[in-house]
Amino acid sequence: MKDYLSMTKEQLQSELAALQQQYREYQAKGLKLDMSRGKPCPQQLELSNGLLEQNEYIGENGLDSRNYGLLAGMPEARRFFAQLMGVQPEEVIVGGNASLTLMYYLIDMGWRVGFADSPRPWRFDHTLKFLCPVPGYDRHFAITEYFGFEMLPIPMTEDGPDMDLVERLAAEDDGVKGIWCVPLYSNPDGYVYSEDTVRRLANMKTAAPDFKIIWDDAYCVHHLTDEPCSTLNILDECKKAGAQDRPLLLCSTSKITFPGAGVAAMAASSRNVEYILKQMGPMAISFDKMNQMRHVHYLKDKAGVLEHMKKHRAILKPKFQLVKHAFDQQLASCGSIARWTDPKGGYFISLYLMDGCAKRTVQLCSEAGVTLTPAGSAYPYGLDPQDHHLRIAPSFPSMEELAMASELLCVCVRIATLEKLLEA
Repeated sequence: MKDYLSMTKEQLQSELAALQQQYREYQAKGLKLDMSRGKPCPQQLELSNGLLEQNEYIGENGLDSRNYGLLAGMPEARRFFAQLMGVQPEEVIVGGNASLTLMYYLIDMGWRVGFADSPRPWRFDHTLKFLCPVPGYDRHFAITEYFGFEMLPIPMTEDGPDMDLVERLAAEDDGVKGIWCVPLYSNPDGYVYSEDTVRRLANMKTAAPDFKIIWDDAYCVHHLTDEPCSTLNILDECKKAGAQDRPLLLCSTSKITFPGAGVAAMAASSRNVEYILKQMGPMAISFDKMNQMRHVHYLKDKAGVLEHMKKHRAILKPKFQLVKHAFDQQLASCGSIARWTDPKGGYFISLYLMDGCAKRTVQLCSEAGVTLTPAGSAYPYGLDPQDHHLRIAPSFPSMEELAMASELLCVCVRIATLEKLLEA
């Protein structure tokens, strides 16, 4: 294949005609493949079936997980998640099955009544803004959009969000109430926040006294290599900076055991934990403590989780390699028409195309039977101003399905690129 950017118009037209023929052959296959979300595949779900056999519901000191009480979670579960998040057990609240629910609750609480360090509820502020690293997690953005925040895009770098811009916006406007962060294997680029980025987030000046860092550590144990990455502990760094009430840490077992029946937890300063539990009181007596106990007895501790995640890695790593190989073979030789990330963990690969090609690529894939995450989903309001980013989720399809979907995706990228070049 030649460099598309150096081809004549006639060569581009000839290449497009050949690809369109390939595309019609794919359409004739009647494919129905889904790469739209980072869901564990059935083989991954089978890894945790032993969880269903756990029936030890009496905790330490005779605490009965079947009964009312213990809104903060079973003591064993608080210790378990404290290990995962690198905090103290008393700094942990163990919730239900989804960290997204806890994140929604925290933004809702800030909006309704404020935080322990808030001068007033957020809803009484004239304007509400939130910093959104892009590309980022669409469900984060959906939460702040729902509550009427103006979402301010922050470009991502390989070290994390553009901290010069973060520091400036946070310092100059008290309407800026927080920032979304996926610090380890970011969604969707797979980047890891550098030590400098974490320290700057902890030490930066903020106009809002109750500025919050939503630290979504969703992939803290989701490594794809033998050399697991890590980040500095944001709560420790904020304590050193005298900003211990700033971070709100979250994680869950959603992609460790069962996404629909896992356990989520959050961590924060002792002051925040006490305040949040008080606000939760009218809402719940406790979360599902029986499920908390099932997970603790099955996974045991962080070492047990890491051993369990090696089984996930054995399934996931070949899928990531397959997709990246397809991109290397089918896109790299066409010149600088696309680039993609090479994550060492997490669930996604970012594919960056020529400006104006992402939506057309998704449309072509859809019309040939492959469902991708909609173009623009990784940006606030679903609007990618350059129309150039796609979030690729390799986890759910089988290897055979993934091979076919990846090949078709590359054909669609090349068709969309050629169409764009011929428009010029």
